[in-house]
Amino acid sequence: MSVGMSIGVMFGLTIFDNIALGLPIGMCMGIAIGSGLDADAKKNGKTI
Repeated sequence: MSVGMSIGVMFGLTIFDNIALGLPIGMCMGIAIGSGLDADAKKNGKTI
């Protein structure tokens, strides 16, 4: 989630010129990436 938020801040500052729009977008990206990685690890039988 922290990686997504940092990417969101970067996009928020460059594209939207507003950090407040970048933080939720980045948080959603981070949650999506994390849940995908968790599902992949669970499918392979690895502990999270």
